[in-house]
Amino acid sequence: MKKWFQLLREAVRGSEESFTEGSINRAIFLLSVPMILEMVMESLFAVVDIFFVSKVGIDAVATVGLTESVMTLIYSVAIGLSTAATATIARRVGEGNHDQARHAIGQVILISLFISSITAIIGITFASDLLRVMGADANVIATGTNYVRIQFLSSPVVVLLYSLSGALRGAGAASTAMRSLIVANGFNILLGPLLIFGVGPFPELGVTGAAIATAIGRSIGVGYQLYALTRVNKALGLLWEDLRPHRQTIVNIAKVAAGGTGQFLVSSASWIFLTRILAEFGSDVVAGYTIAIRIIMFTLLPAWGLANAAATLVGQNLGAQKPDRAETSVWRCAMFNLIFLAGLAVFMFFFAEMIVGWFTTEPQAIEMGALGLKAFCLGYGFYAYSMVVIQSFNGAGDTRTPTVLNLVCFWLVQIPMAYLLAIVLDLGPIGVFAAVPTAEALLAGLGIWRFRLGNWKSVKV
Repeated sequence: MKKWFQLLREAVRGSEESFTEGSINRAIFLLSVPMILEMVMESLFAVVDIFFVSKVGIDAVATVGLTESVMTLIYSVAIGLSTAATATIARRVGEGNHDQARHAIGQVILISLFISSITAIIGITFASDLLRVMGADANVIATGTNYVRIQFLSSPVVVLLYSLSGALRGAGAASTAMRSLIVANGFNILLGPLLIFGVGPFPELGVTGAAIATAIGRSIGVGYQLYALTRVNKALGLLWEDLRPHRQTIVNIAKVAAGGTGQFLVSSASWIFLTRILAEFGSDVVAGYTIAIRIIMFTLLPAWGLANAAATLVGQNLGAQKPDRAETSVWRCAMFNLIFLAGLAVFMFFFAEMIVGWFTTEPQAIEMGALGLKAFCLGYGFYAYSMVVIQSFNGAGDTRTPTVLNLVCFWLVQIPMAYLLAIVLDLGPIGVFAAVPTAEALLAGLGIWRFRLGNWKSVKV
């Protein structure tokens, strides 16, 4: 037991950053623990917002749900850059080339700021129109326009928070990324209720206060990441000259990021379409679905931590010319993932109503949220393998394969199936819910098949 706690302390402190030698199980543990905690911290932004906003009213919850659906476009860019940063920097660290790893981080920062500035301008200008396109009624548009504007205004810190976390994970400094999210969430949790409900000298801003608290928290988190890169992490030691644009490095990162953005954009767009279909059944249904999705995303975070650990292990071991060790690491991560998610799925299925009831007291929202939660849980076993395999492709720099797989499973299967069942066959929300685990099962099967072919081992980054 003492040895286990010592290993846990080592994982949280992040004393080791290269994982190309030694026990694979130990490497998975040291990487996955801080990555799991990091994912939990990131998801807390969403869970905290929903928890407090649900006390304001159903329109406020619907605003958050619809806005988050549109914001997934920004998250797509952020995760694409994070994917490119992890793959590129992990490969350089595996090669032992820390100068090039540091330089790549500087270019990731430049790309992040450029792209996110454009999305911020678009979102601020067309805030109410975006809600209208998503099917929001007049009350939701009136309540949520400022919320949308603030969320888009904070696009630069959203993208940087993701991309810098990906860079730190690739370098093996997952514990630093974890601590940045702890700092960010601490401020979000503190400021959220103060600004939403107007506690003490703070103004009562409702759902707008949630957006402001989240933006401030993320900004402070990014500040911590930059401080760590310039003052704390000796291996990276980011310098001003690393921020000078370098065309070839930017092009290389952009190519990998484009695939990462594309694959997440495909999957994110499918969620937008699902939300749009559910909007036909009223705000209570959207609210229930939004709560269910937030719960699912939160409970899947440990699984994503394992998937991200697999990506780093693949990148570093390919850089060290050890493809067999990279492949073994992936199957180990997938097995651990399956064990965890199988147990979690049983618990979530039988206690769905109680769990959703923590976030709302509206009977229809609880009913729809619990129904969605039960349906999504049926796909947990498939999620275990699909997320690890997909992230492993990304860690190798092969972002094209996951993009194609996502396109087939989500756009050619999930969306048409959801519309057919919910609208054409008149099954209602359950038709949308049923399409989700079906698509994930297909993604897992196709992903395993492509991974076994081994083409990812020869990708150049």
